[in-house]
Amino acid sequence: PLHAVSLSAFYMDQYEVTKALWDEVYNWAITNGYSFDNAGLGKAATHPVQMVTWYDCVKWCNARSEKERRVPAYYTNAAHTGVYQGGATDVQNDWVNWSSGYRLPTEAEWEKAARGGSAGHRFSWTNTDEITHSRANYYSTTDDAYDTSTTRGNHPTFAVGSFPYTSPVGYFAPNAYGLYDMVGNVSEWCWDWYDAGAYSSGSPTDPRGPASGTWRVDRGGRWDYKAFYGRTAYRNYYSPTFGDNVMGFRSVLP
Repeated sequence: PLHAVSLSAFYMDQYEVTKALWDEVYNWAITNGYSFDNAGLGKAATHPVQMVTWYDCVKWCNARSEKERRVPAYYTNAAHTGVYQGGATDVQNDWVNWSSGYRLPTEAEWEKAARGGSAGHRFSWTNTDEITHSRANYYSTTDDAYDTSTTRGNHPTFAVGSFPYTSPVGYFAPNAYGLYDMVGNVSEWCWDWYDAGAYSSGSPTDPRGPASGTWRVDRGGRWDYKAFYGRTAYRNYYSPTFGDNVMGFRSVLP
């Protein structure tokens, strides 16, 4: 349901985390006590990293913080005495230092950022509620009247070579907040456990999602999904162990 949310200020990566940035932090991390499920893949250095699980993205955020000598955000207990560096730990909301370090955006933060400061629009841009291949990397079909692209199927510019058909970050115009690829390219992991009723029962101030669950939220559509799934309001979810060539992320700072 439509609802109002009040959020504390935060910074967000302009781009989905690229393979180049992932590698820079990953290579530092594995020599400084971190372990990951996957090393991450990317079609090119400037394309988004993919094949990364939710757990790996959370650990990577901690590594990025420590590499930059910041206090990390994620811990293995509520006392914040053990930095989360390895394994598949279901980090709880109170195990997070919300005032420090890189972390995944909450679902509410992601949607706030994607909307670019304007409510009531279908996509991340505000001058039209239609979508075409000139605006995003997605799979165009005739199923949705608002998909008015003159080219159909996978994006013709990027549907070359082998999968995945990702695009370089920053290829398309940004939204009003200066954020790129909030629609399509790769789907982006968020912090929250998924709950179908979260929008009806969640806190109106800095909501951080349910205390537990089975799946973690992802947002933003992807290169192989049709326009319907790229809508700013669309909610999706996967197991935190899921890693595929359609999944990536971006991080935030308080």
